[in-house]
Amino acid sequence: MRKYDLAVFDLDGTILYTLEDLKNSLNYALQAHGYPARTLDEVRRFVGNGVRKLVQRGAPADATPAELAALYETFHAHYKIHDLDTTRPYDGVPEMLGALRDRGMRLAVVSNKVDYAVQALCQRFFPQKFDAAVGDREGVRNKPAPDMVDAALKELGISRENAVYIGDSEVDVQTARNAGMDEIAVSWGFRSRAELADAGAKRIVDSPAALLAALTE
Repeated sequence: MRKYDLAVFDLDGTILYTLEDLKNSLNYALQAHGYPARTLDEVRRFVGNGVRKLVQRGAPADATPAELAALYETFHAHYKIHDLDTTRPYDGVPEMLGALRDRGMRLAVVSNKVDYAVQALCQRFFPQKFDAAVGDREGVRNKPAPDMVDAALKELGISRENAVYIGDSEVDVQTARNAGMDEIAVSWGFRSRAELADAGAKRIVDSPAALLAALTE
């Protein structure tokens, strides 16, 4: 049994643990330009709106646009090499995705990560699991705008009424709202259950097994 025809997943913090690689590349860039490093908890709060926002939030408040651009270039060069050092699927996620596919549900990923990285990560960690993957690309606004979700729905020919959005942050809660879709928030990612509730999440699950149950029972 299934409740929806399509499940649309966020990537970082929802199906992939990427936080340490993001922190390490951010700190490499910050220290290379003479700025202080950030803690893991700080970086956890900075993520959610793409790497340019991550770099901006991690930089000193008085950093100039030119300094931010230089930081981003250093971050990007480092992250391209080190984006898989500690990145991994959350425990139970591959099995959950497989169980959804076994029930005939189609799956998509939408992420504010640059599009080529989204494609590569899905292929590496979740081969043949996703029917569509949409990252940061020209002409498509990043989340929380609904454009990425709309692109996935259009590609797969599925209406928003028959789809559900799943993510781990306030950005994802807002994305689902902007897209006019049902949403489920997961508490194992980059935001706590309390933070998700404060952001307006109506349904919160605490494990991939609980998410599978929410989608199929």
